[in-house]
Amino acid sequence: MRIILVTGPGGAGRTTVAAATALAEARAGRRVLLVSEDADPLLTGEVPDAHGPEPAADAVHRSEFPGALRVHRPEPAADFRREFLALQARSGTALDLLGATPFEDAELTELPGSRQFALLRSLRDAAQGDHELAVVDLPPLPEALALLALPEQLRRYLRRLLPAERQAARALRPMLAQLAGVPMPAQWLYETTARWEAELAAVQAVVEAPTTSVRLVLEPGPAAARALRTARLGLAVQRLALDAVVANRLLPADSDDPWLAGLAAQQHRHLAELRTAAGTVDELPHLGRNPRGPEDLALLAPARPAAAPAPVPRWTVEDRREEDGVLVWHIALPGAVKEELSLVRRGDELLLTVGGFRRSMPLPGALRRCTVSGAGLVEGDLRVRFTPDPGLWPRTS
Repeated sequence: MRIILVTGPGGAGRTTVAAATALAEARAGRRVLLVSEDADPLLTGEVPDAHGPEPAADAVHRSEFPGALRVHRPEPAADFRREFLALQARSGTALDLLGATPFEDAELTELPGSRQFALLRSLRDAAQGDHELAVVDLPPLPEALALLALPEQLRRYLRRLLPAERQAARALRPMLAQLAGVPMPAQWLYETTARWEAELAAVQAVVEAPTTSVRLVLEPGPAAARALRTARLGLAVQRLALDAVVANRLLPADSDDPWLAGLAAQQHRHLAELRTAAGTVDELPHLGRNPRGPEDLALLAPARPAAAPAPVPRWTVEDRREEDGVLVWHIALPGAVKEELSLVRRGDELLLTVGGFRRSMPLPGALRRCTVSGAGLVEGDLRVRFTPDPGLWPRTS
């Protein structure tokens, strides 16, 4: 099953492109799931008109559309209440010992971050359905990049703070607490951590699957090239594939109106910059109005079908021991510049900071027995040199 994650700068039309992509694929005969908070009005034709009446407040919410298209709308508030009450129920014994007063469903309000976790759960569930394609309408670009990095980051924190291999057998816990002089972490805490770890691992597996890719929606303008560079770099740090760049709301180039022709000329200059940076760019027209319903979405269907995703940026180890006595780790970082790059070796991890993005990368097995001897950036290819440690490297006759 293919998963397409759609994002872009705020206001670029990512929800419209996501809905148009899903509808076009459904009409082509595929079973499609669209995950979006805001796409329903586009599909039902209930988009408010600036000069017309608002849709009825009691309009029926539809989740089934012609052409085998289903729409799932994440509900952060309900998701938060459900997960919080489940955690509270599992921790009931500990809370009773502390004299805590449990919360009831009616008094819970969602906390910051609930929206992100609800969307991650929707993404995990999207990979488990009976559809052939899932199109996920992500938040604006900066938030989307942070969201996609979140599962791996949280798993790393959990492993460091509560390593599963350190939990003691229940019978030994009182004795160890006396020896250490401090109370041992409760078993329920390890059990909760294990559940979180399993959920985060499932989401991370979906994000990093070779059948998952990202589609970037841009409106050609002064900030478009910068947004493209940010997206390519942020996705490369997370080893995610960018399968298409969509230039949205293109004005006609042959207008007789001088004012409109000037705007179109400026827009097409920025479009040329995008083509230079990205190679192929899918172009969608400006309809002269906000899209209203399936008929308008059909005019915005991308020309590129949701076939095989683009290849994931490769991180490879080159053996140059015979020539230079080193191993070279090649890390693809398109758009990176030396001034924004930082590397720190810490144990068996390499901490990478570049262009406002940071990732802790486990070293491949061979490189763990080496010391870092240098690094260089050549046209988006970060080359980290490792020298084998004689004390750790296998000896050969």
